[in-house]
Amino acid sequence: MAKYTREDITRLAKEENVKYIRLQFTDILGTIKNVEIPVSQLEKALDNKMMFDGSSIEGFVRIEESDMYLYPDLNTWVIFPWTSEKGKVARLICDIYNTDGTPFEGDPRANLKRILAEAKELGFTDFNLGPEPEFFLFKLDEKGEPTLELNDKGGYFDLAPTDLGENCRRDIVLELEEMGFEIEASHHEVAPGQHEIDFKYADAISACDNIQTFKLVVKTIARKHGLHATFMPKPLFGVNGSGMHCNVSLFRGNENAFYDPSGNLELSETAEQFIAGVIKHAPAFTAVTNPTVNSYKRLVPGYEAPCYVAWSAKNRSPLIRIPASRGVSTRVEVRSVDPAANPYLALAVLLKAGLDGIKNKMTPPNPVDRNIYVMNKEEREEAGIVDLPATLAAALDVLKSDEVICSALGNHLLEHFIEAKEIEWDMFRTQVHPWEREQYMTMY
Repeated sequence: MAKYTREDITRLAKEENVKYIRLQFTDILGTIKNVEIPVSQLEKALDNKMMFDGSSIEGFVRIEESDMYLYPDLNTWVIFPWTSEKGKVARLICDIYNTDGTPFEGDPRANLKRILAEAKELGFTDFNLGPEPEFFLFKLDEKGEPTLELNDKGGYFDLAPTDLGENCRRDIVLELEEMGFEIEASHHEVAPGQHEIDFKYADAISACDNIQTFKLVVKTIARKHGLHATFMPKPLFGVNGSGMHCNVSLFRGNENAFYDPSGNLELSETAEQFIAGVIKHAPAFTAVTNPTVNSYKRLVPGYEAPCYVAWSAKNRSPLIRIPASRGVSTRVEVRSVDPAANPYLALAVLLKAGLDGIKNKMTPPNPVDRNIYVMNKEEREEAGIVDLPATLAAALDVLKSDEVICSALGNHLLEHFIEAKEIEWDMFRTQVHPWEREQYMTMY
């Protein structure tokens, strides 16, 4: 990530003819919010004096305590390449502060920094993330509304003309590279209309910022191609859903704390303890990493998404896979996370789970190198494999019972997250769905 001073930003805004700046932040549900200011207010923003009404943001504060300050992170300065030459738009990602100058405990970005500070107390200087977000492209109708018509019939790694999203995907990559992203891969995914773009790992805060920026760019460029991009985990029945595999690693300075050439699978004791912590707390953090009613339509057998808590260095059916690279690239891939997750909250619970394993010197179960999907219930129980929660309601119940994962969110975020998600589940539970009418209207 580039390092900027306020003088750099003031100069670049003038040189590049920036007219507006978006002060961006993320709410509890992972939605990007922004306050747009004219460039004449840039100095005020850089002085941390821009205020907004926190009571109007999901899960922030009540109306009687609504004033909040936006503190821009100068290193997140980006000019959006697609904006007009007559007046460009730039953005700064902000942390949220209370009027007394303290970090707001309901800010997901600030909360992740709190958990990262716990890792530093244990001697870990960096927690790195390499995300693999997937998305679908659907055609827009004549009114500009998304349809259920896919833009192609391609499959994994297909090329044009089968992959009709290739031009759109290429333009997305070009825009991202212009904004400073280092793109490692871009390809069609398994399902028709499904795509994946992988970018280089970064420290946890920068990586989460990048995920939010990525989503914005994908949706913006897709619309320019007459397409709607969605990060909904399972938009279509009968095909693979979209995941956001999280490749994570802990570092001590330049040393990857997960690597030990003399260890089993060349994994360090720290890595094994981290894996053990993630496995122990996986059922509880699933409400956060898979936060929608729809998320649980993806976590079913047969569609390459994990629904069982296990780990392996060889196969892709467990929750955790250890990719083959070693040395500085040694990492733990958590495969259950989906792109509807708030990345700051998802990383907070993953890190907290892993740190609990390290603090308590946990030992992971034996790796499972069989295809878990073909194992029956008795075989899974014998191997000590438990299921992930099958619904959002079940996941929320497990979350409430796990003190470690609750503490990863803190009281404010936990209370408002559970409240919002219980409302979401109740709306779904009480709605009459087309499937029910298809099944029961003529039968009864």
